[in-house]
Amino acid sequence: MAIIAATKDEKNKSIIDKLTALWALNESGLGGFLHVFNSPFTGLIVGGVSILLISLIAFYAKNKWQTILKALVIVLIIKMAVSPYSPFGAYVAVSFQALFGAFLFSNFSWKGFVLLVLGMVTFLESALQKLIVLTVVYGTGLWEAINIYGSWVQKKLDFVSETSTTSFLVTLYLAVYGVCGLLAGVFIKSIIKIIASKPEVDFYLETMPKASESTKRKVPFKTKVIWVWLITVAIIVLGFSIFGGALFGWQKAIYIVFRSFLILMLWYLVIGPFLLRLVQKYLSKKESKYQQDITNAMDLFPYFRQIISYTWKQTEHLKGFNRFKFFMANSISNCIHFKTPTE
Repeated sequence: MAIIAATKDEKNKSIIDKLTALWALNESGLGGFLHVFNSPFTGLIVGGVSILLISLIAFYAKNKWQTILKALVIVLIIKMAVSPYSPFGAYVAVSFQALFGAFLFSNFSWKGFVLLVLGMVTFLESALQKLIVLTVVYGTGLWEAINIYGSWVQKKLDFVSETSTTSFLVTLYLAVYGVCGLLAGVFIKSIIKIIASKPEVDFYLETMPKASESTKRKVPFKTKVIWVWLITVAIIVLGFSIFGGALFGWQKAIYIVFRSFLILMLWYLVIGPFLLRLVQKYLSKKESKYQQDITNAMDLFPYFRQIISYTWKQTEHLKGFNRFKFFMANSISNCIHFKTPTE
């Protein structure tokens, strides 16, 4: 009995190590699920896959809190190594998902309700983080501009509502994220059921991955920030100068432009790099402790990318959501039962 228990513990440890590597691959942007199907909802998919992998780590772990925290540190160190210019907010989002997941799985029985709460809360945290950033950068001027547009549209439609446009849009935005989080929880439960029901058979690749694999070039994060800032500023300026009337006018629009520019410069040149250095300093201290785990995880990346591409082709006979569900379940199952040529 002791030998059987020891064998099962070793097998679960191997599965957790591979799930950690898959989580790191998902977060580092070096390939994986997002390279198979292009989607405008990148953030939602990355977040959903992350909480799926965190849930699976908890499923196979005895000490759920300690195991998830160790996996989190390894993932963040790999993220720091391969994506050194990732914004501080990205580290906050990943850490919140892991810490909240570790708290839930450590204190409550492993049931579907916990997955629903994890999905909804982590998705809402992501949405609230974006709203807080917008408010800090643009102040209340952004919401005033949106209300101006809303009033103009209501006049054109001869429709009057006591609810402000901002309140309606923010509520709708949070509701969409909350519902998506609940759906993610239901989806994760179904994926785990499929994986748990599969026979634990070793998976081997017929062909070795190439030494250098081409990855799609990503648009730099700062370029995205500049474009978002330009579009948002244009909306605010047009709102105040054209539709705002004498009460607002272009003077306030110019003030918001300069204010947002200075805040962004302060964040990206001073505050952001300072906080990022603190995170990197902490992770660097942990790196030597987990060096072997980090090396093993990164060595699996080329294999996992090939497994994911292989599984996508293997599910081409399925259509729509059914294909997506079994592709995710089979990809993860193949990855966690994968054996390298040396094993």
